[in-house]
Amino acid sequence: MAKRFILAAGLAALVLGGIAQAAPGDRMRDKFRERMRDRQHAGQTESPARRGQTIAYGNDALQNLDFWRAIVTQPSDAVQAKAPLVIFVHGGGWSKGSKDNATGRYKADHYTRQGYAFASINYRLVPGATVEQQAADIATALKTLHDRADRLGVDRSRIVLMGHSAGAHLVALVGTDERYLRGVGLSFANVAGVIPIDGAAYDVPAQMVDGPKMMHDTYQQAFGSDPVRQRALSPTLHGAAPNAASFLIPHVQRADGIRQSEALAAALRSGGSQVQLASIPGDGLTGHMEINRKLGDPSYAATELVDRWLRGVFGW
Repeated sequence: MAKRFILAAGLAALVLGGIAQAAPGDRMRDKFRERMRDRQHAGQTESPARRGQTIAYGNDALQNLDFWRAIVTQPSDAVQAKAPLVIFVHGGGWSKGSKDNATGRYKADHYTRQGYAFASINYRLVPGATVEQQAADIATALKTLHDRADRLGVDRSRIVLMGHSAGAHLVALVGTDERYLRGVGLSFANVAGVIPIDGAAYDVPAQMVDGPKMMHDTYQQAFGSDPVRQRALSPTLHGAAPNAASFLIPHVQRADGIRQSEALAAALRSGGSQVQLASIPGDGLTGHMEINRKLGDPSYAATELVDRWLRGVFGW
């Protein structure tokens, strides 16, 4: 199957010393950012937490998500632009965690201030559900937001999946095995990019052998002992085209995370995806937790890295 690329739109114009005139969309974005900076300095910004809404995407109690609209201030005579959307998937070893305790304190606030909509999803947990069902939940949540895009003020052509730890594995799986998206009537064309953050189970059989012994029971519970199933749930082993068009793969300094991230990046590049692999300061489990907890904090190293990548993918 031929690889389909999704090309992120570039900025319409570059203003240099007042010589070149920006397109209206650029002027609106510049005005929006200037106003937001002024409001932030004045301490007048609205907390996105007050504006979030919970949306069910299935009948199970865990099939729900929180959604925050983008914070947008534009001239009153301008047409309201639809916002890009970042969807976050929490970690927790496939059996724990929730959007309420594993999203991190900064993400919703930070990304909505960038002019993006933000969503954080729950999904059914092992052992009550399988990893396959979890990946299907991610796809169904995406479909729900995609179908409601007009009402939510979302640009359905600019949606990025982001996940941490087990959530990194799940978004990478949905971004490499198109069966989950096809199951809800979508395709890789509906995903502008994927950010799997510090995962270590992109190649499940390899991680079962080489990963930390303390994680063996977690992997065993999630992936079982059938090597065929383990391979089917391995994003790295789906790296041949087609895949989602663009990936950012940040990792901290832990041996298995580095090894697994590098292998995933190599597989995706061989399949034709645009891939940025990013090494982030932070050691071991502490670094693994920190990258999720602090992402969105302007003082944290990974925040600007992710911001730059999102701007490129979204053409923002």
